[in-house]
Amino acid sequence: MAPTIETFINSFQNRLEPPVRQHLKNVYATLMMTCVSATVGVFVDIYTSFQAGFLSTILGVGLMLMLIATPDNGKNTKLRLGYLLGFGLTSGIGMGPLLEYVSVVDPSIIVTALLGTSLVFVCFSIASMLAERGSWLYLGGTLMTLLTSMSLMSLANIFMQSHFLYQSHLYLGLILMCGFVLFDTQLIIEKRRMGSKDFVQHALELFIDFIGIFRRLVVILTQKEEQNRRRKRD
Repeated sequence: MAPTIETFINSFQNRLEPPVRQHLKNVYATLMMTCVSATVGVFVDIYTSFQAGFLSTILGVGLMLMLIATPDNGKNTKLRLGYLLGFGLTSGIGMGPLLEYVSVVDPSIIVTALLGTSLVFVCFSIASMLAERGSWLYLGGTLMTLLTSMSLMSLANIFMQSHFLYQSHLYLGLILMCGFVLFDTQLIIEKRRMGSKDFVQHALELFIDFIGIFRRLVVILTQKEEQNRRRKRD
């Protein structure tokens, strides 16, 4: 076991230069802070009378755009971090109604989805870090094409109200977010090698991937639980 762990650690050290490793530490620490902020947002929505609804989505988009528009010049780090944590908070508030409903169906679904999301995210991140340099960057075009197709599918389903399209969109979205974890992780590494130290925006990109996987897993697991309950009643 010890040689295996030592080999695993050495593979990281051989693949990633010290500045890249330090940058990734900053990115993942910031990502964890954003996830905590999102958790606070969920509790605010569920356990208080504050119901932002669609307003939280508008605020979240605004904060994200402000973060992207604010230059990373070394002096705005705290401001940009505040925008990111605010985005995490509004994202959690926006997911509050979904998680409140799921907690009524089966609270364990939330824990299972969170563990599943963390496992998927960690595995795909490690796979991306240990892969050949730039080997996953080719996914960018495919992922953007799939994202555009899913947007059109979602728009069409507003009028068609097709259960098949909804389910296809749900599962394709899960695959898409997993692909983005591979792509974004390698892109962040390459950006750091080219001199970018913007760990705040890089954490934003990974947070969007993480929360996208989590939301879809929650919906999928809830659907399966409801189907099982209907079968038992029948």
